[in-house]
Amino acid sequence: MGDISAVLAALNAILWHEYVLYAIVGTGVLFTIWSGFSQYWALRHGPAVVRGEYDDPNDPGAINHFQALAAALSATVGLGNIGGVALAIALGGPGAVFWMWVVGFLGMAIKLTEVTLSMLYRNTEDPDNPHGGPMWVAARALGRRDWPRLGRTIGIIFCVSMLVSTATGGNMFQAWNVGEITQAYYGVPSWASGIVLAIIVGSVIIGGIKRIGKFAATIVPLMVAAYLLAGIWVLAANVSAIPAMFVLIVESAFSPAAAAGAFVGGSVFFAFQIGMKRAIFSNEAGQGSSPMVHAAAKTDEPVREGVVAGLEPFIDTIVVCTFTAIIVLSTGIWNRAPDIAFDEPPVFAASADGWTLPNTHTPGVDWIDGDSTFVVVSAHASEQTANNMHKLAGTAVATAAGFEIVWSPFVSDQMPEIIGDGYYRNYVGATLTAKAFDSVTPGLGKWVIVIATWLFAISTMISWSYYGEQGVVFMGGEKPVLAYKLVYCGLIILATLGFVKTDADLDNVIGIGTGIILFANIPICWMFGYQAMRAYKDYISRLKSGKIGPDHPPPHLDDLLSGRDIERD
Repeated sequence: MGDISAVLAALNAILWHEYVLYAIVGTGVLFTIWSGFSQYWALRHGPAVVRGEYDDPNDPGAINHFQALAAALSATVGLGNIGGVALAIALGGPGAVFWMWVVGFLGMAIKLTEVTLSMLYRNTEDPDNPHGGPMWVAARALGRRDWPRLGRTIGIIFCVSMLVSTATGGNMFQAWNVGEITQAYYGVPSWASGIVLAIIVGSVIIGGIKRIGKFAATIVPLMVAAYLLAGIWVLAANVSAIPAMFVLIVESAFSPAAAAGAFVGGSVFFAFQIGMKRAIFSNEAGQGSSPMVHAAAKTDEPVREGVVAGLEPFIDTIVVCTFTAIIVLSTGIWNRAPDIAFDEPPVFAASADGWTLPNTHTPGVDWIDGDSTFVVVSAHASEQTANNMHKLAGTAVATAAGFEIVWSPFVSDQMPEIIGDGYYRNYVGATLTAKAFDSVTPGLGKWVIVIATWLFAISTMISWSYYGEQGVVFMGGEKPVLAYKLVYCGLIILATLGFVKTDADLDNVIGIGTGIILFANIPICWMFGYQAMRAYKDYISRLKSGKIGPDHPPPHLDDLLSGRDIERD
C-alpha cells in the first residue's frame, strides 16, 4: 500500500502544481471580467429559465432546463458536499473553505462559458438525443478550420481523461464513501454496499438520458431539502458559534492554521490547494463534464443553457458546501480530542523501513476489522502543516485475542515523538460529517448522513455514468455503450474492496481524476472561449432590449418536474 500511496502522491504533485492552480483561477478571472460579471445574470435570469418560462417543446433536445440543471446538480451536489468538504477541512483547515468560495464564484463564469460552447457545437442530428461536450467543440470547431484530424485527436484526449475522472471521482470516490460510512455505523461490509449500489445504478443508467433526467428531477430537490433541514437542526444547537466560524475561515485563508487535537495544522498554500481541489471536484467548473448533460436540454438559444449552468457552482459550493463546512467547524469534530485514551503511550523503535510502533492491543474498543486510526507525532518539518506535526496511520486487525492496531512505518530523519494522550479514529470524508451530526444528537448522523450519502452517491454516479457514456459514443459510437455500463458498475464494487484507507490516499485518487480532465478541457476553453463570450454578449444585449423574453406563463410544477412541459402535442 505504501508504494501505491507514493505513486498517487507523485502524480498529484504534477497535476496540481501551483501553476496549474493559478491557471484555473486565471481562467475564472478572465471569463468573469470578459463577460462583465456573468454571475449577475446567472442569478437574475437563470431562475426564470429554470422555472420553465422559456421552455419550448419544438426546440431540439430531450429534457427541459430544470431537468438538465437537476441532472447536472445530481453529479455536483453529492459526496463532494458531504465528504469532500470534511476532507478539505481535515487536511487543509478552515482556510480551505474560503478558497472553495473563491472557486465557486469564479466557477460560475467558467461553467457558463464551457456550457455555452458545447451548446454552440452540439450534435443535434437526432433532435431527441443530442450529443455535446468539449470533444464536440474541439472536433467541429477545428474541423471548420480544415484541421479535422487535430480536432478529433483533441476530442479523444478529452474523452480518455473524462473516462479516468468518471472512474475515480464520479464513481469510485462515491462508492468508497458509501461503503466506509455504512460499515462504520452498521457493520455492513463495504463490498456488500458496493453490490447494492451497482444494482441500483445499473437499473437507472440502462434507460438513458430521459430516465436519468426524470430520476434527477425527482431525487435531487428531495435529498438537498432533507439534508438542509437536518443540518439546520445541528446549526441551531451551535448558533452562537457560527459568526466566529466565518471569521476563522477568513483568517485561516491568509495565515497558517494552528494544530489542535485531531487537526495537525495547515499552511496557507496547502489550504489554498486543498480548497481549490475540493471545490473544483465538487462543482466541476472547468472539467467539461456537465456540458454533456446540458447539451440534452431543449433550447434554440445556446447562451440560455449556459446561464442556467452558471447557477451550479453557486448552489453547489456557495450554498451547500458552506452549509456542511459550518456544521463541521461549529461542532468542533475536526479538531476533537482523542477518541481513545492511551493506557500507556507506545514507543518507537528504529527499523529498516523507518520508525515503527509495536502492534497495539486495544481491549474493549468496538473496532471493525480494517478500521483505520492514527496518532499525532512530532518529527521533521512539514510544508503541508507549516509545523512539525504528522499523522501516523494504523489499521485495526482482528486476532484471536481481540483487536490490535498494526501501525505503518514512519519515515523521518529524526525519531518521532507521540503528541497528545490517545488515539484517533480516522473519520474520513462523509463519516466525519456524520460524526458532527452525532455530536449534537447521538444517532442523527447514523440515519441522516448515511441515507444522504447513499442518495447523493447514487445520483452522482448515475450522472457521471452518462458523462463517460458520451465519451464512449464520441470515440466508438453506440456499440460499446453496454460494455461500458457493465464495466462502470463493476468499478463500483471494486472501490469498496478496501484498497483506499486514509484521507490522504482518498484525496490523491480523486485528485488524479480531476486533474487529468482539467488538463484536457481548460485549453479548449482558452482556444474557443471568445466564441462563447461573443454569443453571451449578443444574448444579454437582446435580453436587455426586450427582443427576447418569456414566450408563455411558467408551466405547472408537476409538468416541470416530469418534463411534460416540453412534450409535443
